[in-house]
Amino acid sequence: MKIVKYPVITGETSMVFEFTSEGLHGSIPKLIIYSETHLRNFYNLGFGDKDEITGQIDDEIVTNNGDSEKVLATVASTLYIFMEKFPDAMVFATGSTKARTRLYRIGISNNLIEIQEDFEIYGLAENKWQNFQKQTAYEAFLIVQKKIDLK
Repeated sequence: MKIVKYPVITGETSMVFEFTSEGLHGSIPKLIIYSETHLRNFYNLGFGDKDEITGQIDDEIVTNNGDSEKVLATVASTLYIFMEKFPDAMVFATGSTKARTRLYRIGISNNLIEIQEDFEIYGLAENKWQNFQKQTAYEAFLIVQKKIDLK
């Protein structure tokens, strides 16, 4: 994506990423974790502020640092690194609240053309996965790397 992103620190497994949001409320450490699930090649994308005491994600805190577009672009940029290591992965993402899920949908919608160059994206609505469409309320998202067509 053409949106400016924060530099990320990548963990050795390419499943954990850290960066710092810089904005209205100062420097806020962020954490992105791709977690395996019980389904083969199915990963959960967790994201939020890094709790300085526990080192874990706090995905309920509202930072309002004035850089949400840059933060979401940074999270999206980690998909490329993650998918390079796990090319068959399906990544599940949803917000911790309906408002956050809506924010993610808006971010995806605003960058859909660029996203679709490299990824297939689906939305979960009424317990059914469908191709992502703008202006549709979704409960969750599924991202899959497009396969190279060598025809």
